[in-house]
Amino acid sequence: MIKGLPEKLKEQREKYHYSQKYVADQLHVSPSIISGYETGERTPSTEKLLALSYLYHCSTDYLLGRKHDDPETMIEIDGLKSHQVSALIQFIDSMKS
Repeated sequence: MIKGLPEKLKEQREKYHYSQKYVADQLHVSPSIISGYETGERTPSTEKLLALSYLYHCSTDYLLGRKHDDPETMIEIDGLKSHQVSALIQFIDSMKS
């Protein structure tokens, strides 16, 4: 069991008002597997952890407790070209100073 992971998984599922069945359907597992993740009886594989991070719009680092950033502060960059990502990073950096 990874410390804090069960709580984060349940917190994120409830934040989006997803049922355990819905999450299970998205991950192609049974609801009892999701329940096991949330109680700490089971640990998701790397593949399932990544799928959960996509479903909950957060990083795996956040779920694993390695990064304490609020998922709400994350910016979705899928679909942006590399020069657009660079411009976005520059803009954010300029706002910090």
